[in-house]
This record gives sequence, structure tokens and C-alpha cells, in this order.
Amino acid sequence: MNRDSGHFMMQDQAGTLIRVHVQPRASKTELAGVHEGCLKIRLTAPPVEGKANKECIRFLSKLFNLPKSSIVILQGRKSRHKTFLLRDLEVRQAESVILQKGVC
Repeated sequence: MNRDSGHFMMQDQAGTLIRVHVQPRASKTELAGVHEGCLKIRLTAPPVEGKANKECIRFLSKLFNLPKSSIVILQGRKSRHKTFLLRDLEVRQAESVILQKGVC
């Protein structure tokens, strides 16, 4: 990690690292602000057989306009707290998207 940018995003050589807190089995998949220093995402999928992870990757892909193959779970596959790598995305671009959504 080269540069800290906010509570939950950091620049890395490969792209942006983003810490996420997921809430599975929500009524709607959506951004839900910041929770414990992480971007909070509510997911309709249950935390079973990787379904929540897949839905989270789909959601991040759509949010940041990236192919799903550019999003990698680095930590927390079986946890609510996860760290994702968003390949080839500058942290300032990610910040811009988050700000447009009114999260920060």
C-alpha cells in the first residue's frame, strides 16, 4: 500500500484496495455508508457457498464500471469484513464514484 486515501481505500501498484463490510440477506443490494472504517454494502444474497461474495463482486463491478475479472477478494472470503483489489483503478477515480453516491 502506497498511499492512504480515506478510511477504506488505499492506492496499490495494481489498483485500489478497498475494505468492505458486507451485510448479507438484506432487502436490497446497495451502498449503506461507512461502518467500522469500511465501506458498508448490503447484499440480498445469503452468506452461503460464496453467493454473497459473487453478488458483492457483481455490485462493485457495476458501481465502478469494471469487468468482474478486475475485482479480486484479497482477504475475508468467509468474513463480513473483506478487502478487495480493484485492478487498474486509481484511488481518486474510486473516491469520485463513492462521493457521487453520497457515501462520504
